[in-house]
Amino acid sequence: MHGVDTAVGSSGPAISLTKVQETAPALVSLYKSAGVSLEKHGLNGHRAAVYLVIDYSGSMKPYYQDGSVQALADRVLGLSSHLDDDGTVPVVFFSTDVDAVTDIALDNHHGRIDKIAAGLGHMGKTSYHLAMDAVIDHYLDSGSTAPALVVFQTDGGPINKLAAERYLCKAAKLPMFWQFVGFGNTRSSQFDFLRKLDELAVPAKRPVDNAGYFHAGPDPRKVPDRKLYDRLVAEFPLWLAAAREQGIVR
Repeated sequence: MHGVDTAVGSSGPAISLTKVQETAPALVSLYKSAGVSLEKHGLNGHRAAVYLVIDYSGSMKPYYQDGSVQALADRVLGLSSHLDDDGTVPVVFFSTDVDAVTDIALDNHHGRIDKIAAGLGHMGKTSYHLAMDAVIDHYLDSGSTAPALVVFQTDGGPINKLAAERYLCKAAKLPMFWQFVGFGNTRSSQFDFLRKLDELAVPAKRPVDNAGYFHAGPDPRKVPDRKLYDRLVAEFPLWLAAAREQGIVR
């Protein structure tokens, strides 16, 4: 992502279907589904830096074992291919602290999540704010002029709620939108905090609504691709419009 144009309809997808077919044939159907959702939400030709933040707390173990985390990573790569031209997605793994800041790429996505996780060691508790800080730092250091779409996956609320809320409000002044994705029991009170984050007051607490939240349920792999993409991008254009009005996105 090198200061690309963010205008609507400026061009087609950042990476062509042909390129995806050559470098990541297994992701072609995801790429096509993502394209349908982006068109539906008026995001054709838009450019954005896409990030993936993944929960590495102890309770996440089954989701690594059953392939749910890898499946989400593949889906995010399919989406990113339309929005960013470098074929990679920066990935932050977090638990009590930041466990890794790395990336996944079109030409190296197969089994990549297992490979990274194998080198991480102990699965800690759930602490959002340090992971948020790592994403903010990465984005600012990248020099990107495009807005950022951050897909933030977790299976529960953070140990430090106040810090997470503070970071989200602080990040509202930056051209970054946080799309939280919950894995697990939809009825769990663990997700009450994410619902609260999604509804923080504007402008009392933050200049724009810079977060969305949806729940992918106890078996996230069962969420159809098109439905997942719809949920990942539905609030992004609303934020883009509000952020442009406030001068946060230029």
